Amino acid sequence: MLVNIKYKDYSDSDLINKFLETGDNSFVGLLYERYGHLVLGLCIKYLKNKDEAQDSVIQIFSKLMTDLKKHKIEFFKSWLYVYSKNFCLMELRKRQSALKKELELKENIHLVMDFSSAEHLKEKEEQITLMERALELLNNEQKVCIELFYLKNKSYNDIINQTGYSNNEVKSHIQNGKRNLKLKMEALLNERPASS
Repeated sequence: MLVNIKYKDYSDSDLINKFLETGDNSFVGLLYERYGHLVLGLCIKYLKNKDEAQDSVIQIFSKLMTDLKKHKIEFFKSWLYVYSKNFCLMELRKRQSALKKELELKENIHLVMDFSSAEHLKEKEEQITLMERALELLNNEQKVCIELFYLKNKSYNDIINQTGYSNNEVKSHIQNGKRNLKLKMEALLNERPASS
């Protein structure tokens, strides 16, 4: 590509200025060639999943085309590091918030943990015991995947490596396990005699 040969010796600032002057995305492409591998390494470190990291690199450099027009950047490499790190942290926050919404049980435990009275502590312990009992009722595949993902905070890749299940199997065991866990907890709650 002609633009690569002609501008490969340009500084980062020169490339950004050229992009701002011409609107030609290939100048951002040159920045990607210089720093894409570093951003990928950073994304893998935070997201712990190569596929998600690769998607994130594409999103980061796509967002750059808009954000380079908004910011005055003196040291692009350090700015890009912070920019990419913030993107990953936002992704992790989104993931955590989705997890919280999905597994209401965890939210309930956190809510109960805010209280320190004996009654609330007893309730917290009962919920944890209930969850542990319900986990034991899941089939082995679902139980293992749920424990690794939610309780040990393992990534999909970690679970695949540890169990030998495929990516689709892990997703399926987590989804079905989560649904079954909730149903089994409800069933166990209904079995308990009403307290006097």
